[in-house]
Amino acid sequence: MDLRVALIGYGTGGSVFHAPLIAAVPGLRLAAVVTGDPRRAKAVRERYPGAEVVDSADRLWSAPEDYDLVVVAAPNRQHVPLARAALTSGVPVVVDKPVAASAADARSLAALSAVRGRPVFPFHNRRWDGDYRTARRLVESGALGDVLRFESRFERWRPEVRPGWKESTDPLDAGGILFDLGSHLIDQAITLFGRPDAVYAEADARRPGAAAADDVFVALAHPGGQRSHLWMSATAAHLGPRLRVLGGRASYTVYGMDGQEEQLRGGRTPRDPGYGIAAPESYGLLGTPGDQAPEPTAPGAYHDFYAGVVRTLREGAPPPVALTDAITGLEVIEAAVRSARERTVVPLADQ
Repeated sequence: MDLRVALIGYGTGGSVFHAPLIAAVPGLRLAAVVTGDPRRAKAVRERYPGAEVVDSADRLWSAPEDYDLVVVAAPNRQHVPLARAALTSGVPVVVDKPVAASAADARSLAALSAVRGRPVFPFHNRRWDGDYRTARRLVESGALGDVLRFESRFERWRPEVRPGWKESTDPLDAGGILFDLGSHLIDQAITLFGRPDAVYAEADARRPGAAAADDVFVALAHPGGQRSHLWMSATAAHLGPRLRVLGGRASYTVYGMDGQEEQLRGGRTPRDPGYGIAAPESYGLLGTPGDQAPEPTAPGAYHDFYAGVVRTLREGAPPPVALTDAITGLEVIEAAVRSARERTVVPLADQ
């Protein structure tokens, strides 16, 4: 029998990412969607007629036995309260990034998860970007030699501020580009090289009317000697490489974003032919100056996150993303905020 999934939230996260991925993965069934927006409710009924539309998450907790998994895709300030409600009701939970607005709140979720015996799965889907999967394979295979520097960018040209909670400076909202795009970049870096031991950052609100940081640079020093340089910006009128990994033997450089988000926004899903496949003209280059060749990009596979969730719940396999990794990511974000404010390098103590 398929695992019955209740999805809380049907904004961009719920409608573009979670619902299509859940519907595409064998072993999962989208049983309910929580939204109080009539237009979104109509969209759910049209695309997922088998899913019940629920106007309040409280309806889920009144009958938790009807669900095997809850997915939280609500605004950031609601992540922890909704995840705690799911765990208290005895239901495992997927929480969109960032899991919490602070590392302390994320650690409290980990404690409750241990007490209730139900897992928390942080949704860090960018581990399954095709270009990042390619870079990870090259790093782990030794094709680049010893990695010296990992550069990763999520840059956009959005010169006008869009009103909403993502532009909030209230700490509970976890607004700003560091929590948004930075969560992905930091997670990719720590997945490759482990917990950093020092953090340096620069953070600015550049656009007219912006209060939350919209242009951020973060540098991480890893215990193995690697350096991660991470850029996230809404003010980039020219985009740099998406990834550049410099090794002692070779480098890997790729431009352009992974195409899965665009495909999902256009209505395609992992069940469609060609989903996640990069065109040859978008391949990155592997090698050294004067001796570089295109390196085929691995297929993008966001659905593998949910396939991993199924294996954890059915077979007891390790989670596709560990909650401890998300906690480390939040500790890095907090160190970056402090570094930018104090204009200093912040050591990251072992936990």
